[in-house]
Amino acid sequence: MSSHTSAPVAPAVTGYRDLLRITEFTGLYAGFALTGGATTLSGFALGTLVGRQTHSPFLTAVSMYGATFAAVLGALTLMSVADGRRPRRTLVVLHCLTLLGVAAQAIPGLPLAGRFGLLLVLGFFQSLGTGTRMGLLAEVVPDSAYAPARSLMNITSGGTAVVGFALGAVLLRQLSPYQVFGLAAVLTALGLVVVAATVREHSIRLTRRPGLRQTWTTNVALFSSPGQRVLLVNLWIPNGLVVGCEALFLSYAPDRAGTLLAAGSAGMLLGDLAVGRLLTAEQRRRSAFALRLLLAVPYLLFVLHPPTVVLTVAVFVASAGFAATLPLQEQLLALTPDPVRGQVQGVESAGRMTWQGLGAALAGGAAQYLAPAVVITVVAAVSLAVTVLSRSAVERARPAR
Repeated sequence: MSSHTSAPVAPAVTGYRDLLRITEFTGLYAGFALTGGATTLSGFALGTLVGRQTHSPFLTAVSMYGATFAAVLGALTLMSVADGRRPRRTLVVLHCLTLLGVAAQAIPGLPLAGRFGLLLVLGFFQSLGTGTRMGLLAEVVPDSAYAPARSLMNITSGGTAVVGFALGAVLLRQLSPYQVFGLAAVLTALGLVVVAATVREHSIRLTRRPGLRQTWTTNVALFSSPGQRVLLVNLWIPNGLVVGCEALFLSYAPDRAGTLLAAGSAGMLLGDLAVGRLLTAEQRRRSAFALRLLLAVPYLLFVLHPPTVVLTVAVFVASAGFAATLPLQEQLLALTPDPVRGQVQGVESAGRMTWQGLGAALAGGAAQYLAPAVVITVVAAVSLAVTVLSRSAVERARPAR
């Protein structure tokens, strides 16, 4: 019998409003949104600062997205802290460390080497915070509400990124990067206060002390499980490769890239909203394969160089396929023992972020030698092949009854 217990909430959670009536979920959600906004503002400010000082596109890109690779370090070393016996305290401590790191970026005389070092440290702490937060999420909402909760967080993540970049661009016309770092620190502090004030402690956790050995023990068990392994492959690789397609929009059509990126963001948000809010768990499960196909198939059109309106619609439709992560995450959660839910979800999130970076790097590298349209089509075809070839294994990845 499962030892998992949820916070005392009303049994029927049918939508986002019901979720937001759960105090602990609201606290986790608000802390997540504020931290996400702070991360976006801080990354944009750092990228601007590095760009002005070095005039290097490579260093500028690394400064904005380099924290992604630190997430892998967190997944491989100390992600077991996400399932420690006092997750609320862990999350608060990680928030405090993140606040110190963001505030340190506001120091005007800090060398670039120090800023990049802080970037990696912040990425490490943020990956551990993600695992801890998602472990708590599985405890503060009923299992039936997990997919809507993740859907709302996914929508918010995309929304805060769009708003954060737009707001950062406006602010940096009036403020220095250091002042924007200060604003990011304020948002981080607000997130810390909200979490500390609303989230209670949970005790359905590991009996062994978290650390490197415990992290590796759980990771070995995770990747030794055929069901969990194939789910991680489908959560990471098809998505990451399609992000690689998106990374080539500027190379494919510089004057239309903004339109295509906006269409992709809109499609992703709509897909998460529809799948998380309108479909039942069984309908999500049945739609998962079709959504993974939808993610890649429209990109095959790029090789034909169709008109902009056709490409815009294709990217919009394809991006709705990112919602396939929701049923796959539900499936992964069902296969995960309660005491290690935080670590497994942290590994899933870190791996997905890393594969998005790898997808962009692989596609960009190939585009040095081949036409962007050809690379987009080939990368989409590989994403499609992974989905089709692993379909039966994904279908078999179910908990024992």
